[in-house]
Amino acid sequence: MKRKFAIVLTILIGLTFIGNLNAQEFKVKKYSIGGEGGTDYLTAEPGTGRVFVSRGSHVMVIDGNKGTVIGDIPGTPGTHGIALVAKYNHGFTSNRGDSTVTMFDIKTLKVLKQIKIPAGGLDGIMYDDFSDRIILTNHSKPGTATAVDPNTGAITGEAILEDNSPEGAATDGKGKLFVNNESKNTIQVIDAKTMKVLASWSLSPCDGPTGIAYDRKNDRIFTGCGKTSAVVDAKTGKIVATIPNGDGVDALGWDHSEKLIYIPAGRDSSVTIVHQDSPDKYTVVAKVTTMSGAKTIAVDPVKHVAYLFQPQYGPPPANAPANSYGRRPRGPVIGAYLFVISR
Repeated sequence: MKRKFAIVLTILIGLTFIGNLNAQEFKVKKYSIGGEGGTDYLTAEPGTGRVFVSRGSHVMVIDGNKGTVIGDIPGTPGTHGIALVAKYNHGFTSNRGDSTVTMFDIKTLKVLKQIKIPAGGLDGIMYDDFSDRIILTNHSKPGTATAVDPNTGAITGEAILEDNSPEGAATDGKGKLFVNNESKNTIQVIDAKTMKVLASWSLSPCDGPTGIAYDRKNDRIFTGCGKTSAVVDAKTGKIVATIPNGDGVDALGWDHSEKLIYIPAGRDSSVTIVHQDSPDKYTVVAKVTTMSGAKTIAVDPVKHVAYLFQPQYGPPPANAPANSYGRRPRGPVIGAYLFVISR
C-alpha cells in the first residue's frame, strides 16, 4: 500500500511540475546590436553570459546580460560556427571562405593559429570531450567529418560521409558521434576515436535534419527538422517520438537540467520550447516570437538562457544573379539583433 501511494505521489508531483511549466511565461528580450556581416551559428560560453556570434568575416562577442558588444575576432572569412574548449583556453571557428579553422585565446580573443582544412566546405563545429577533439562537419565532395586536436591544432582524423550536406554533430561522451545528413535524411554514427562510420539511420518523417543535441542521461538524440523534429533512441536508431515545430530549423538547443529543448524556426519567426516528460514523451510548453531568419540558437546550461542572433537586411540589388545554390544575394545589413529567452 505504501509503495502504491509513493508511486501515485511521484506521478502527481511530476504532473504538477509540468503544469507549472506550462503556466510559466518565457520572457524574450531583444537587443539592437548592429555591426556588419550575416550570421550562421552562435555559441554561449557556459555561466559567463558571453555569446560568440558568427558575422561572415569576423566573430562578434556579446555580453548577453546587457546586449553590448565586448570583443571581436577578425579574419574569419565565411565563418559558420564557434566551439570553445575551456580546458585549453582555446576557441575555434569554422571558416568556409578560405577553408581554415581559426584557433584563438578564449580569454583575450587573440588569434593563435590558422589551420588549413583540405576537405573544404566547412560548416558545423563542436567539441567531443570523449576523444578530446574538435569535430568539423564539411559540405565537401564527398561530405566529411574532420577531427582536430584542440591543444595543438593538428588534424587527427577524417570520416567520409554519405551526404554532401552534413549538418550538426553531437557526442554521447562515450565514444560515438552522431551527424545529421540534411539531403539524405539520415543520422550517421561514427566511432569517435577511429572516425569510422558504424551505421546510418533513416530519420523519416523528419525532413532536412540540421540541428542536433544529445541527452546523455537517457541516450536520446534530438534532431531538428522542418515542421517535425525527431527523438531517436541512440542504442537502436529508432525514432521514439516526434515534435511539431516551425519551418526553417538550422540548430536546436538542449538544457539538460531543465529538460527543455529549444527549436528555432527562421521561416516562422518562432522558437518552439519542449519539455522532456520522460525519455519517450515530450510536451510543447511554449512558442515564442523572434524574427524572420532566426534559425540557429545557443543555450547556456548554467544560466538556463537561450540566445538567437539575426541581422535585418535591406532590399537586394536589382537583377542580381542567383548563386550556385539558386539564391539571390541579400541586401545590405540595416540592423542586427540578439534575442535572449529566459523564464
